[in-house]
Amino acid sequence: MAKLLIIDDERAIRSTLREILEYESYEVDDIDNGVDGLELIKKNNYDLVLCDIKMNKMDGMEVLENALALKPDLPFIMISGHGTVETAIEASKKGAFDFVSKPPDLNRLLITVRNALDRGNLVTETKVLKRRVSKTRHILGESDSINKIKETIERVAPTEARVLITGANGSGKELVARWIHEKSNRADSPLIEVNCAAIPSELIESELFGHEKGSFTSAVKQRIGKFELANGGTLFLDEIGDMSLSAQAKVLRALQEHKITRVGGEKEQEVNVRVIAATNKDLMKEIEDGNFRMDLYHRLNVINIHVPHLTERTDDIPVIAQNFLEEICGDYGMPVKKISDGAMNALKALPWTGNVRELHNMIERLIILSDKTITENDVVAFANPTGGTNIGAANGNGGAAANGGVALSYEKFSNFQDYKDYAEKEFIKFKLEKNNWNVSKTADDIEIQRSHLYSKIEKFGLKRAE
Repeated sequence: MAKLLIIDDERAIRSTLREILEYESYEVDDIDNGVDGLELIKKNNYDLVLCDIKMNKMDGMEVLENALALKPDLPFIMISGHGTVETAIEASKKGAFDFVSKPPDLNRLLITVRNALDRGNLVTETKVLKRRVSKTRHILGESDSINKIKETIERVAPTEARVLITGANGSGKELVARWIHEKSNRADSPLIEVNCAAIPSELIESELFGHEKGSFTSAVKQRIGKFELANGGTLFLDEIGDMSLSAQAKVLRALQEHKITRVGGEKEQEVNVRVIAATNKDLMKEIEDGNFRMDLYHRLNVINIHVPHLTERTDDIPVIAQNFLEEICGDYGMPVKKISDGAMNALKALPWTGNVRELHNMIERLIILSDKTITENDVVAFANPTGGTNIGAANGNGGAAANGGVALSYEKFSNFQDYKDYAEKEFIKFKLEKNNWNVSKTADDIEIQRSHLYSKIEKFGLKRAE
């Protein structure tokens, strides 16, 4: 339900607008002056403000300017009994969504309110999407190995040197590649990523170099390959150790001659691409086993950056965890939770088989399932870094979970969603029983809306014990 504020010094206007808007199911506050209206705007999250222009203490234009300085995306509809074209233009220049004359036409007012709210929602959604798409996380940590990586990136990025990034899965190889691109002279051109392990060997050549229509059975139209898409920019070949030998030969030729040929084509295409590769494999061993070309290895390995495992830099875990905490809470639109010292020490003690990626998932899980402060017991209860062994075992308590010392078997969960649903159900059930099934108090305790809690109770089929 949208929340609106009416600022107008005429009681009759405020009462009329309030009655109309509440009839349309909006939540409405009203105030008779600009100074107090501005205070309400500071304290509350309104979706729209309807503001009179001529008022005592502070006129509507001042309220508009001051409010937008605090909350630039807050839609304003200005109202005036002395409306002129000049006034409307001035209000628009100062950031108002629209201008309505008194007495307002009911239908026009409701349409304007609806349009203003739609615009506000679109602005918010666009900002969130842009942040998610464009944001490149910082390389977090101050350990010697991480500082060395940062220094290497600063030196290497402005050059055209090829880079081979090595390290375990989830360690942050992709992030290193992104920062090399961001700090390079090609930053304004595209960064194209290819996961060589995720593409079947018979399709990898088409993915990289493109194909002509009819070149094979399913080639119903021409396709542009990743090398051409990355022309002028950077091509990131992730998990290159899984690339087929035939594709390796073509990549080698592309690196040597800066030319590619589409599958089924004859015309050579010139490409200007900087290649960054990454792998979790020991390429020298792969070369010995005949799975990787020595000449391609030397072409790619001009600069080598090794990303250490998270367990090799545990002192960085608090910084990374806190960053993930703030980021995820921000994406969820919720207050940032706290992590106790005991919980942080418990995080540092875990084996982190999934590396930094697992830490991110772990923090997200703790945010969803924990109270305002994440405790050591939460880490023990909700973490599963070993893929089937309870966390308690890693801390020497024989696998006993925090829920009364009963070990929880993870074998019964086929995926994370099943585990999350189970944990969420048990958590809500525990809180309801603790509060003697007082739904309002439980909703306040776990900081969700009462209607949302009712939905969860129905979803999980929770019932009060007789």
